Amino acid sequence: MILTLLLRKCLFSLLALSVATSSLPVSAQSSLEYNRPRIIITADPELDDNNSLIRFLMYSNEVTIEGLVYASSQFHWKGDGKGTKWFVPGREYDRFGLDICPCESWRWADDERFIHDIVEAYVQVYSNLKIHDPDYPSPDYLKSKIRFGNIEFDGDISKDSPGSELIKELILDNKPGQLFITAWGGHSTIARALKSIQDEFEYTTQWEAIQNKVNRKVILLPSGDQDDTYASYIKLNWPGIEYRRFEDGPRYGYGAQIRASEENAQYLTPSWMKENILDQGPMGSLYRVWGDGKQMVEGDVVDYFGLSGYTNEELREMGYVVWMPVQEKGSWLGEGDNHTVMNMLGNGLRAYENATYGGWGGRSAAPANTVGAFAPSDLSAEEMAERMGSQDAQNETRSYPEFFPKAQRDFAARMHWSVTSSYSAANHHPEVRIGSPLMILASPGQKIKLHGFVTDPDGNEVTVRWWHFQVGTYPHNIDISNPTSMDAEVEIPEDATEGQTIHIILEATDNGAPALTKYQRLIIALREE
Repeated sequence: MILTLLLRKCLFSLLALSVATSSLPVSAQSSLEYNRPRIIITADPELDDNNSLIRFLMYSNEVTIEGLVYASSQFHWKGDGKGTKWFVPGREYDRFGLDICPCESWRWADDERFIHDIVEAYVQVYSNLKIHDPDYPSPDYLKSKIRFGNIEFDGDISKDSPGSELIKELILDNKPGQLFITAWGGHSTIARALKSIQDEFEYTTQWEAIQNKVNRKVILLPSGDQDDTYASYIKLNWPGIEYRRFEDGPRYGYGAQIRASEENAQYLTPSWMKENILDQGPMGSLYRVWGDGKQMVEGDVVDYFGLSGYTNEELREMGYVVWMPVQEKGSWLGEGDNHTVMNMLGNGLRAYENATYGGWGGRSAAPANTVGAFAPSDLSAEEMAERMGSQDAQNETRSYPEFFPKAQRDFAARMHWSVTSSYSAANHHPEVRIGSPLMILASPGQKIKLHGFVTDPDGNEVTVRWWHFQVGTYPHNIDISNPTSMDAEVEIPEDATEGQTIHIILEATDNGAPALTKYQRLIIALREE
């Protein structure tokens, strides 16, 4: 079966190239091959990090995982095991009248191993996943990438850790391509790696070259600045590193069901979660939902999500900090770090190539030093719901596609792969190509014929749609003739100017169960006639 899949991929590439040779009489070059991004995950033991990691490993066939690193944050830190007490004013433990710290640790289990547990679950499903895509990495490979970072205290970058040493090594290696580093928790492990590089090279003749290399290579993908080390160290000492934040994309975090659209809400219900995620074998058994009876750390007063049958007020009376209103038992809980990695996927949108391209994780946002969207505040649960609803209303005025249903169906399909040992018993993505280079030059007033090429490995029917993704620098909408045909046409507006770009997407969706979508992006760069 693996040989069959590889042959199918090679055949499709040859067919796509043959189509491209008869395409537009405009010039540009772009590879049809998907270059898997190199990525490091740093995560603290927040339960939505747990969920995000489960989803992420279902996409490990589409990226090159270079590190799975335990991190601390203001919300989770281990302590040094020597009785040292720690306190930073304004942190989570300094709110809500808790009056708990200085303390020896904060919301960290004695034998924390959520990353190990998820990888062990991956071990159990790996043989099935390989049937559906031979590019899934081996369990031994993933195990070799697990490290503990700077987890003793939040924001502490005073010494190296196995995690920071791994990140330093990866930053300094000479492998091609950029290195994407997520910060699902705090940045301290990343900051320590960079500080170690600075300490080693700052007063040498190599320093300028090292700085230039790091600035070109490293892209940070943050869930906010959860321990202030981005603001206090990285931004000050490494201002050239790209800090890629996203907005407008699907809401994957806590409270996604609060005022969700009717289209999105169906993918957040207890029934959908049970059928498509929870009941899907070892990986599904580790996934967290509301009222599931679990708790990341025993006695954690901020983690009441596993409880059911209580009102917000009853939970407060029990001593819990209720910062998110209680939701229906079994429903979506949260995957608050997804936005950092959903643009890394090989779904054809190529969003990892440039922060402005946009994808299933959203599009680029202006830099800011804020905590993650899930972070508890001093708002009540009811005020939090009202604020989130207001944010939804603001987002509705922006022109950005609704990707959430497609992302959820895609996740569900991969979870099904994990428990399905027969290729023919599951659905797989259609393959889609555009019969031209993926970036072309055009002039105002020019008519461009669009040629698509689609196949489906399962023999399903596939519907296609060409659409204008409004992330280019041309500010107005573009009309596409015959947008649901394999052969469409777009006319470049007369008011387009040299240097502007227009992004056209070919979207293909099959009629399998669940329906799966794949894309290809064409970028039109404007030139003078």
